[in-house]
Amino acid sequence: MLLAADIQPFDWQRMLWSDDAPVLFLLEVVVRCVLTYFMLLGMLRITGRRGVRQLSIFELSIILALGSAAGDTMLYHDTPLLHALVVFVMVAMLYVAFNRATEKLPRFSDWLEGAPVLLVDEGRICIGAFRKQNLTQKELFGELRQVQVEHLGQVRRAYIEATGHTSVYFYENGEAHPGLPIWPERLEQKRRRVEEAGSYACTTCGHVLELPRGGTARCPECQEDQWLPACEANRVG
Repeated sequence: MLLAADIQPFDWQRMLWSDDAPVLFLLEVVVRCVLTYFMLLGMLRITGRRGVRQLSIFELSIILALGSAAGDTMLYHDTPLLHALVVFVMVAMLYVAFNRATEKLPRFSDWLEGAPVLLVDEGRICIGAFRKQNLTQKELFGELRQVQVEHLGQVRRAYIEATGHTSVYFYENGEAHPGLPIWPERLEQKRRRVEEAGSYACTTCGHVLELPRGGTARCPECQEDQWLPACEANRVG
């Protein structure tokens, strides 16, 4: 065991080479990398295009498992290639078995990969479902802004998919409702007491109410009391 005093900083011989391994071991590392790389390619062929597209939780677990097995096999002399091959074969068999199970058992699929969840319905956040997700309002609004949404009244429905991506369906131009503006600078202007009479959107769920000048109210959907003037702009995408 080396003590702190035994380590020479920036010792290039120690940094570049190990005294425990002969020079020919470098050639073995090359061979290990080539063989392990072909095993990885074989695994990707089994997973198909899903393996290089959007990853589910199960596919991410495969990547993590194979990454450890492949890295150790490429580098360490005491990790036999046959052991790594068994790992790759077992992971491939589990992948095929789980894929077939998810096709035949919808409940198992929802448990393993998650089910799509409705987050926005008719221009309002489904506050009960939203609060169950590991998602903040800032993240949701950021996803919507990336598809040129200015306010929630432009959104007919929005789902969070099993992959974590957001699918958004819009109203046609002219059909959008007054809704909560989602620009960050507008959200900073929220207040409890409104200055002018008009349509105001709850800054938590997007529910729209008509409020009188100087009025205050609690949202009937989420019981919050912060408001912004509702926006009526059509979406330009």
